[in-house]
Amino acid sequence: MDNALRERVIVINEKIITYYISRHIINSILKEVSIIMKVLIVFSTTYGNTQKVAELIADGINSVEDNETVVSNVKGFDINEDKTYDLIIIGSPNHGGHHTKSIKKFINNLPTTTLKFNSFAVFDTYMGKDFEKAVKAMEKHITEVFPNSTIALPGLSIKVGRIKGPIVEEDLVKCKEYGTKLAKKE
Repeated sequence: MDNALRERVIVINEKIITYYISRHIINSILKEVSIIMKVLIVFSTTYGNTQKVAELIADGINSVEDNETVVSNVKGFDINEDKTYDLIIIGSPNHGGHHTKSIKKFINNLPTTTLKFNSFAVFDTYMGKDFEKAVKAMEKHITEVFPNSTIALPGLSIKVGRIKGPIVEEDLVKCKEYGTKLAKKE
């Protein structure tokens, strides 16, 4: 092969390589840009029921294409992470008509952190006649701490059969539906 032909082959190979590298970079950028909504779900749980609700809500959110959801127990969550979420969802068992101490502390500490969010929603798990009591308390608490905050949807209250659970069967489907509604609303 003569030198002129060899030079042309090298140039063509370089163009092919550049094309594939460019394509890979563009696809990576498009993947980042295509995320419609970033969601953080933070919960407190004693027997795992509130965690189950959080995971089902995340399933509903993730059923709508291109959403990114982080689900975390409040006890293991780093409140000082420097991230921005479109939506933060906070869940707690109902303890005497209120949210747990760990969730209260989380909400109280939010203004002093670098964590940012555009809107919020809440959910609780309850027994007996305590329907929506912790939900209302959390919504009130968050709007007091963040007076300009936006509630994405009214809170979700999920019934637990006994103190250790399980979640009553007819309420399980409500969790995923709530997540789907949140994802479509944002």
